Amino acid sequence: MESVISLRPAPVAGYEVAETVVRLSGFEVMAAVGVNHGEIGRRQPLVIYAELGLGVGAIDRLEQTVDYRDIGAAAEQLARTHIDLIESFARQLGEACLGMGSVLWARVRIDKPEAVDNGMASVSVMVRRGDLNRTPH
Repeated sequence: MESVISLRPAPVAGYEVAETVVRLSGFEVMAAVGVNHGEIGRRQPLVIYAELGLGVGAIDRLEQTVDYRDIGAAAEQLARTHIDLIESFARQLGEACLGMGSVLWARVRIDKPEAVDNGMASVSVMVRRGDLNRTPH
């Protein structure tokens, strides 16, 4: 007789979910971004990585988390208007993420593949609410 393994582990006493992080990785948008002569008036690719720290314990329901599509939609909305700097784009996307559900902090990295000839330009911005002395892991 085969033994059946439960897909739900037995609860372990004395623990808590310290942090849940939702990520969107490698999300590409065509954005009107840049200040150099060749960048103005055209769209160029940005590759977005976003991490959102949620201010809830264990997550068992959709309404407790963030829909990944909402992060992408916020990035696409920002990409529709000209923004001079990818630093500003990253900050504005992070601010938009703070308005999503129980997000306590957002770390946004943006890669700009066409910014330099032999490499990848990128920027990372972190925005957070609450205690500014507390650093997420």
